[in-house]
Amino acid sequence: MNFSRATFTGFRRQDGRTGVRNYLGVISTVTCANQAAQEIADHIEGTAVFTHQQGCGLTQDDLGLAERTLINIGRNPNLGAVLIVSLGCEGVDPDRIADGIASSGKPVELVKLQREGGYFGALTEAGRKAQKLSMAISGIKREEVNIEELRLGIKCGASDPTSGLASNPGVGKAVDRLIEAGGSAVFGETTEVVGAEHILARRCAAKDVADRLLAMVEALERRIRQSGADIRGGNPSAGNIAGGLTTLEEKSLGAIVKAGSAEIRDVIQYGERPPLEKGLFFVDSPGREPEILAALAAAGCQIVLFSTGLGAPHGFPFVPVIKISGNRKTVQKLVDFIDMDVARIILGGETLDQAGDRILEESLRVASGGRTKAEAIGYFGSTAIHQTGPIV
Repeated sequence: MNFSRATFTGFRRQDGRTGVRNYLGVISTVTCANQAAQEIADHIEGTAVFTHQQGCGLTQDDLGLAERTLINIGRNPNLGAVLIVSLGCEGVDPDRIADGIASSGKPVELVKLQREGGYFGALTEAGRKAQKLSMAISGIKREEVNIEELRLGIKCGASDPTSGLASNPGVGKAVDRLIEAGGSAVFGETTEVVGAEHILARRCAAKDVADRLLAMVEALERRIRQSGADIRGGNPSAGNIAGGLTTLEEKSLGAIVKAGSAEIRDVIQYGERPPLEKGLFFVDSPGREPEILAALAAAGCQIVLFSTGLGAPHGFPFVPVIKISGNRKTVQKLVDFIDMDVARIILGGETLDQAGDRILEESLRVASGGRTKAEAIGYFGSTAIHQTGPIV
């Protein structure tokens, strides 16, 4: 199916990007401000809160990682405006975070608990600012835009053999269709490519891109060895093994097909946005859901396609997550988590191409305002930012 003329309705932003949701983002800069951020969001309609356990007590590298992640999360087009909630003495710079988000053209306000006289003073001031921001974006209307404005994040988790046979390659077909139509996609999970990294390297657009991808895998393995562990001997996970996966290479070969067959135009660090607007990109990131979903949000993805075999519940506060499974038993048991059933790829009745078309069609429906199951039940409370060093 040719999607080049496909459209969806979204919210135009001042930086030229298009959101598929129009939330007021309430973003905590540090773990000490999490409760205040959540309390503010609970009292203002149309908000999405992002909290985490970082922002202080980290190495300088991880402080920089947290800061750029928070800036780019705030710049995600699904947020129409942002309220930053800060303690006031954290390791990251809340003013720099606020300025970085504001550079995208969206309204941003900053509240510091220490400056406002503590919890109740900050809640009062933040409530006023949040109300003002919410009202300012409430009148923004959806506009019809071309599919080339869509950027999908790609994730797999709680995998079993049906992941590599059905849901992952089905998602890969959807990614190929999107790239052919002029859109973009971001995948990651460096832990999920170990053992198959040489295959991905051959798909990179240039040698320096391939070299950086291989260096990311090497750096991951080095960090793991320094901890006394061995990823090649300690992966797949217990859940993967119980589901029927036997080797790391088997898991990785099944995982990388979710990124389709397009060339990889560039690779980026965790918390960064791709420097180019169109095409397929890889982000250096862990496989655990809270951290990788935050990386995809920071990379500017408006929707995430999440392939799962055994079933995973995670959503994200302001980025819809579409769950796709090729395991019919999982679809039937986890009916409140799984959005799409692609088991007929294995059982008969649907080709990979047909499944890919259907997945991309569902993405466009969600982009135009259709809810995912995680959104409908509000299952998106597990959020986190990755770190590579110790808490200090």
